[in-house]
Amino acid sequence: MLDAPLKDQLKTHLANLQHPIELVSSLDDSKKSAELAELLDEIAGLSDQIAVRRADDDERRPSFAIARVGTDVEVRFAGIPLGHEFTSLVLALLHVGGHPPKADDATVEQIRDLEGEDVFETFFSLSCQNCPDVVQALNVLSVLNPRIKHVAIDGAVFKDEAEDRRVMAVPTVFRNGELFASGRMTLEEIVAKLDDGADERTAQELAEKDPFDVLVVGGGPAGAAAAVYAARKGIRTGVAAERFGGQVLDTMSIENLISVPYTEGPKLATALETHVREYDVDIMNLQTARKLVPAERPGGLHTVELANGAELQARTVVLSTGARWRSMGVPGEQEYRNKGVTYCPHCDGPLFKGKRVAVIGGGNSGVEAAIDLAGIVAHVTLIEFDDKLRADDVLQRKLRSLPNVDIVVSALSTEVLGDGEQVTGIVYTDRTTDESRTVELDGIFVQIGLLPNTEWLEGTVELSPRGEIVIDDRGQTSVPGVLAAGDCTTVPYKQIVIAMGAGSTAALSAFDHLIRTSADEPAGDQELVDV
Repeated sequence: MLDAPLKDQLKTHLANLQHPIELVSSLDDSKKSAELAELLDEIAGLSDQIAVRRADDDERRPSFAIARVGTDVEVRFAGIPLGHEFTSLVLALLHVGGHPPKADDATVEQIRDLEGEDVFETFFSLSCQNCPDVVQALNVLSVLNPRIKHVAIDGAVFKDEAEDRRVMAVPTVFRNGELFASGRMTLEEIVAKLDDGADERTAQELAEKDPFDVLVVGGGPAGAAAAVYAARKGIRTGVAAERFGGQVLDTMSIENLISVPYTEGPKLATALETHVREYDVDIMNLQTARKLVPAERPGGLHTVELANGAELQARTVVLSTGARWRSMGVPGEQEYRNKGVTYCPHCDGPLFKGKRVAVIGGGNSGVEAAIDLAGIVAHVTLIEFDDKLRADDVLQRKLRSLPNVDIVVSALSTEVLGDGEQVTGIVYTDRTTDESRTVELDGIFVQIGLLPNTEWLEGTVELSPRGEIVIDDRGQTSVPGVLAAGDCTTVPYKQIVIAMGAGSTAALSAFDHLIRTSADEPAGDQELVDV
């Protein structure tokens, strides 16, 4: 199953194994079981530290455990972890085999101190770029803490189980049989969710930090660029981010980042964070800003209040909080979110194989989603508010050529219908006749653009009617010393490369502001560090 170059790479990685491991399989007579058996034999042939044994001790078949010989350390996969999950498989082999996970000492200690017996089950899709982070994180927990067990389940292979448990979005995680979380989560986020005292300890640590010269709020491309440019000036720089990488983490493929012909969102997010960590930047992850209190005088300290109650102070602030998927804002949408209402066709599309779905939105994102889904599901209804599609002509031609796609324009979505457990349909109003119509379906993919993450700034900085932070060509906002960059601003084009440039501009403007306000202050009142 593995080609020669991939085998050579895997063999090199497996040289890092420190303990013998077993691949313990549970198989049946299916084709998938035969494929899994072949894969496990190929892996075992690459290292004398790996043995294969068939036990058939798991009801899910095909499945297998990676077990450290003579211990209770193991992780388990139900299905064949290739595609986006192949990296999860390789890391599981290494970590069970004694190669240390990439986690800081504090996080490792926190994991080992977690109490209680927990069994986690993660439903994933091989086409989901967000799933590997969750699978890998929970695998690390199960390796470092023997009281924690984890099985990663391919929802497409175990479709009946996924449907019985109402899994309609991936990744979806169950803890001891109860829903634990849905969506992308990092190791640190999961640990914080499990550790009841984590928030209070973190808030205290943050409150004790000295003021920053530049505090960047947000860790997407704009925030990362701002942090690098600020740190290179030799001034005290911090980044407070809800999740480093931002919206990029949810992007499947990136082909327009100049000099990088192709990459994927999670890879770019990792590269951004790695670059920022090359400098003396204080990265404060998993932090959500709730309020900005501007400085009372020029050159004074701005305060950013966080959701956990901590306050961070800085002489300048760069706002780069990005944007999120725009919702329809109709009855039933939130009730059935991840129960048929979803925002990622790449991740969740395979869960709707053979079913009827709708795509909301006729721009490039919506039409691309409809085209992709048409190859998986039974039927796609694309619903667009405008009287025509707004996508590029080449995409429209492709869409109209598909036999299992209906296109509805001049339609206002008004309600998501469901049976209490999952979506059963959508109601829309025909804007040309005012008639209300219902489409029976099993899933709704919302693709209607982005909404800036700026609600917490209302009444503090000037916002446009669309909620974007109003900036000038230097990234300056209506508040002196507060800059902004990226998708949360009035910049006309929401693109990664533009956000990076805007973040750099904002950081340079922040540095200029520091110099000028420092020069204007009396010598005895100067607060700026020597630059």
